[in-house]
Amino acid sequence: MKILYAASEATPFAKSGGLADVAGSLPKALVKDGVDARVIMPLYGDLKMRDKLEYVTNYSVPVGWRSQYCGLFKAEVNGVTYYFLDNEYYFKRRGLYGFYDDGERFAFFSRAVLETLFYIDFTPDIINCNDWQTALVPVYLNLYYRHLDKFNRIKTIFTIHNIAYQGKYGTDILEDTCGIGRRDQHIVEYDGCANFMKGAFETADKITTVSPTYAQEILDPWFSYGLDALLREKQYKLCGILNGIDMDANNPATDPMIPFNYDVTNCVEGKAKCKEALQDKFGLHKDGSPVFAMVSRMVGMKGFDLVQSIADGLVDRGIELVVLGSGEGQYENFFSELCARHPGRVGTYIGFEPALSQEIYAGADVFIMPSKSEPCGLAQMVACRYGTPPIVRETGGLRDSIHDCTLGEGNGFTFAGYSAHELYDACCRAQDRYYNKEDWNNLIKYDMECDFSWDLSAKSYEGLYNETANLW
Repeated sequence: MKILYAASEATPFAKSGGLADVAGSLPKALVKDGVDARVIMPLYGDLKMRDKLEYVTNYSVPVGWRSQYCGLFKAEVNGVTYYFLDNEYYFKRRGLYGFYDDGERFAFFSRAVLETLFYIDFTPDIINCNDWQTALVPVYLNLYYRHLDKFNRIKTIFTIHNIAYQGKYGTDILEDTCGIGRRDQHIVEYDGCANFMKGAFETADKITTVSPTYAQEILDPWFSYGLDALLREKQYKLCGILNGIDMDANNPATDPMIPFNYDVTNCVEGKAKCKEALQDKFGLHKDGSPVFAMVSRMVGMKGFDLVQSIADGLVDRGIELVVLGSGEGQYENFFSELCARHPGRVGTYIGFEPALSQEIYAGADVFIMPSKSEPCGLAQMVACRYGTPPIVRETGGLRDSIHDCTLGEGNGFTFAGYSAHELYDACCRAQDRYYNKEDWNNLIKYDMECDFSWDLSAKSYEGLYNETANLW
């Protein structure tokens, strides 16, 4: 089985979110299982590990009525071959997204993915595309390449990591920039717009998303950002596979970022030392109180409005709070002021420091993740890996990965409704459990032994790839 994994970002080269973690981890797990999985992505201006790149060739790629230069580089990391597509006009910039011409940049990239197959000794059985940035790959394949011998057996899978970002533009982009003539524009048109993701729904052989629950949720208008009717029509090719995490990169026994390494055999002692270091860093009291933590973008979708409603109540109950993140000004200001109002009880860091996030995973007692919507979520799995039981709302991948332990076996504390009252109740349940030390230590050990590796998810993807390869 030969898989080409097309993504706009992948660790360790470029990252803005969870897509990069998946694109860096899933192909590695597939290769370990004997699958020839390769990754193709843009060569960004601030790409990391540029010294590992090897120049292969260059060629022209059609972009509407123009032809644009494309340079091809490659590198091998962890047994996975990565291909990088270079065009300095489109990609030599600071950052990955958020530019006025993103539609043109990723139309070029999608077309370049297919053109690259003429210049490498690799013809995939399946191209697995990810999010709107690669959504035009199956569209272009069906319109312009399917009749060629090299392409006539290639299947496509489109993976939704977050349906909120669809690649929506005015329809005038289609002919001039994307090179999609009027006869075929209906493939990409939706609700009066050019919608790249809609084009992938129409033309890909399978549609996947990053958790079974999210695959069901996006059939509901509340979650789908306008695409639910189309997805219900395409439900026969939709499925959800829960993401995993890189268990080696997230390992408290070897993590160089944390002050004391530990595993399941000495986790009580190890976490106590990491907690003490975390409290020192944020100037918190060391009076035996539990430390509840959040590491997230500060936006409403992540549940910060709920936490804002109960934050003072949590502090009054004897809970210490640590918050790391940046985002909307109202939340940055609130948690900065909360820290000023409760010195020694609240620690806030506005921004993002990868090393500090690892220290928080290791040093906190409880991890709060009350998202309004969460396609998969990786932070709750990382928290378990570090023995920090999470509090989550039962949505998307949070529901699939965290199960309530209040009445029996489980690895965290969950609540169903999007309400501050239910979140507060879950926090109280966690605090009560924390003071039953034997019970709490058993929960920590249970969480650390949860298997969130890519091994199981990779097997599910292999099954899907085999099924898709034999569709026709």
